[in-house]
Amino acid sequence: MPFDGICVAAVVDELNRNLTGGRIVKIAQPEKEEILLQIKTERDTARLFINVSAGMPFLYLTNENKPSPMTAPNFCMVLRKHLQGGRILSVTQPGLERVVEITVEHLDEMGDLCKRTLVFELMGKHSNLILTDDKNIILDSIKHVSALVSSVREVLPGREWFIPNTEDKFDPLVSKTELWDSFETAMKKPAGVYKRLYTSYTGLSPFAAMELCNAAGCDGDREITEEEKEKLFEEFFGLMQKVRTCDFTPQILYENGRIKEFSVTESESFTEKRTFDSVSEMLATYYSDKNKADVMRSKTADLRHQIQTLLERDYKKADLQKKQLADAENREKFRICGELLNAYAYQIEDGLKKAEVFDYYENKTRTITLDENKTVAENAVRYFDKYNKLKRTAGALAEQMKENEEEIEYLEGILTYISLASTEEDLSQIRRELWERGFVKRLGNVGTNQKAAKNGGAGKGGISGKAGKGGKMPKAKPLHYLTKDGYDIYVGRNNLQNETVTFEIATGNDWWFHAKGVPGAHVVVKCSFANQAQEWDMPDEIFELAGALALMYSKNKDMEKGEIDYLRKKNIRRPNNAATGFVVYYTNYSLVAKNSIEGYELKEV
Repeated sequence: MPFDGICVAAVVDELNRNLTGGRIVKIAQPEKEEILLQIKTERDTARLFINVSAGMPFLYLTNENKPSPMTAPNFCMVLRKHLQGGRILSVTQPGLERVVEITVEHLDEMGDLCKRTLVFELMGKHSNLILTDDKNIILDSIKHVSALVSSVREVLPGREWFIPNTEDKFDPLVSKTELWDSFETAMKKPAGVYKRLYTSYTGLSPFAAMELCNAAGCDGDREITEEEKEKLFEEFFGLMQKVRTCDFTPQILYENGRIKEFSVTESESFTEKRTFDSVSEMLATYYSDKNKADVMRSKTADLRHQIQTLLERDYKKADLQKKQLADAENREKFRICGELLNAYAYQIEDGLKKAEVFDYYENKTRTITLDENKTVAENAVRYFDKYNKLKRTAGALAEQMKENEEEIEYLEGILTYISLASTEEDLSQIRRELWERGFVKRLGNVGTNQKAAKNGGAGKGGISGKAGKGGKMPKAKPLHYLTKDGYDIYVGRNNLQNETVTFEIATGNDWWFHAKGVPGAHVVVKCSFANQAQEWDMPDEIFELAGALALMYSKNKDMEKGEIDYLRKKNIRRPNNAATGFVVYYTNYSLVAKNSIEGYELKEV
């Protein structure tokens, strides 16, 4: 869910339990829109990480520290003046607003006790961190908002702080009777049921509203019956009871093995989920993974664009080649015309624009167009020349089309591996391979040497590129997992890693897995001959796990299920002069794998 009022309530509960009574011993501003408070409590020292960026505002407790600039920004200096050394009295949330208020008791310049409140507003692009005095007068804010920017409220030193009007939304934290009255009013709005909920109540996000509809078993986009309405209300009231009693279940929700959302209550819509002991741990994991994914998307944007440019060129070339081949395949009519002109030359006069002759191939009369400036024999030669030219064209086209198809297949595979890259090392391996093959220059620009690639998809399995001639390839380090039973599983995420997995790590009796017919990871399960004397000694769940990994790290990674080929590594072959990671196999088993490793006990080594 987004950081809505319910999630804020869970965070406030956790902060209250862990920070109340603690003293703020250090304040830092690592980035322009980040604040890190170090708080010493009776139990230990905690760090509160606050981010007010427009795209990803959040706050949570963390054990990690971040380096600070040599010179502290102005807002950081103001916070140090008014909060450092102060004792946290409370952490509160007004109603179910997306607002966190941290009240601090502090000694002023005269040595008198005073109260200051650090207000964190989680409001998307309007998110802000504001310091106020005991009369709600703004002392400073991390973002200044003037009347030129907002007609609703100024956020400037000396102005009064207040919560902006929430469009006359209802407070859901009321008695059951009051909640029912507002609920009936909300259900009369002209919109889908879930939209009626989140537009009528403070702190309720579209995700939370849809979760309520799913829990009640009703369609959030249509009208509901009275029975469904009563059930939806009970779910809604039950959710508010959990908020009141701080009964939260922090979870990260997954779809096809990838992070989709987070929630602080039990989700009915997702079967793949990971539960955490604390809200902060859940948020730290979610935002860390999301940030890594955003960073990788940013880093790979130029490379993806270059590959797409090359692919579009190849797609256009393929369309043109198909058209040329279709024309070339009609060459027989020119040969026949030439033969008919030679056969009937004795009865056709020179200087005619056309001649009608009997076509003994198709047993009908054929009209042949002639060049009136040429003799019949010369016209026959002209038709034979056309035929021979198209025959040569067809032969050349077959080779060109094969090369172009292989290049398309290779580049589509590279796009898959770019999407699977999770580290800078993965990305550098892909860039190096492309440069070695002449697709990309050292500096990342589209290369001029774009000779057609010799590739074609690993027989029935892996797809990869040709090894480059020129410098040494970077060392490829595939993913390495260890199962609870002690099985080592290796996963390649690009051509170089696939080469390492299959031809350096795997030995004869190991099991090898690959998504059927698409680019993707070579997955190997290490099996010693001692415990693999028989063909099927490995547990079924290991086959299923390896198949799931092969699907998750393939072009079919967004499918719920997919077909996986698997066989012993000793049956894998690499053709002479084959591409990096390219393999062929002719006898294999198949299984249908789920796109999830939920429930399997394994750790990354």
